[in-house]
Amino acid sequence: MQEKFNFYSSVNLKSYNLDQTMRYQLQTLERLDRFTRVHSENVANLVCRMCEYLHCPKAFTVYATICGYLHDIGKLYIPPEILGKPDKLTPEEFEVMKTHTTLGYELCMKDLSLRPYALGALNHHEALNGTGYPNGISKSQIPYEAQIIRVADEYDAIVTKRQYKTHVNISETLRDLIKDAQPDPKFLALDQLAENSKVGKINKKVLRVLFKVVIDDTLYEISGIMEYINYLKDQIKRLEMIDKYHAKMEKAKKEKDKNYYLEGIKFLLQPSETVENYAQILNEYRDAIITREFRIKQLYNEIEIIKKLKA
Repeated sequence: MQEKFNFYSSVNLKSYNLDQTMRYQLQTLERLDRFTRVHSENVANLVCRMCEYLHCPKAFTVYATICGYLHDIGKLYIPPEILGKPDKLTPEEFEVMKTHTTLGYELCMKDLSLRPYALGALNHHEALNGTGYPNGISKSQIPYEAQIIRVADEYDAIVTKRQYKTHVNISETLRDLIKDAQPDPKFLALDQLAENSKVGKINKKVLRVLFKVVIDDTLYEISGIMEYINYLKDQIKRLEMIDKYHAKMEKAKKEKDKNYYLEGIKFLLQPSETVENYAQILNEYRDAIITREFRIKQLYNEIEIIKKLKA
């Protein structure tokens, strides 16, 4: 057994019975490459849970979640050599990549079942300060669902890029997003009279609820580690019993007594464990508990850092 946690818990998604609502839309996602599909699922998951913290009506939550699933659907038409390029895109390649917003919009508009979600695909890279794309709209011109998707999209992109396996140091990602929620000094210097210079790129209120979702996921990770530690403790008790039998077997002078303790050891051994290696496994389990307990301490510290972040 290993401790398990999902970086994005799906508990909230299930509560909205989205599988039935989105059967057709999810079939469309199957055409995407695996990386984009997983990213789309992560973004939708985050959007759903953020909407709940934002106290959005159920109907809007379902709608915004589906928009989250479909936000990158235009990447179906981006050349694979650009979409999957591991290095930084050239300016020319980035211009091609940016067209996934309008391509996604056009795809949705052509399909009656997808048409209601077209604006999510079109506007999820727009910025509150007007510096986004494809149309450079700002503030209230950007649909609310697109503002939520943008925050979820940026967060998942950073998490994926940095290859997080745990929420330790996740506050660094949130700090990067805070920068996007603040006014851009360069933009202010260029046009101090512009009304849209009063805000940053992303919605601060939406970012704040992302903090809550991340704390929830961190607590979920902690619970998974604690469950694994309890499992390890049970295994240690069993191995310590083997150790006691082994010590008595070593001291026994009569062959029948030695065999008695040996049979007891064999009964307690699990697959891949032997009389020769159980002591090593016992020490590994003890070390594993120390490592996990330290990670739990780190995660609780991470939660305290996140609670103090201000967007």
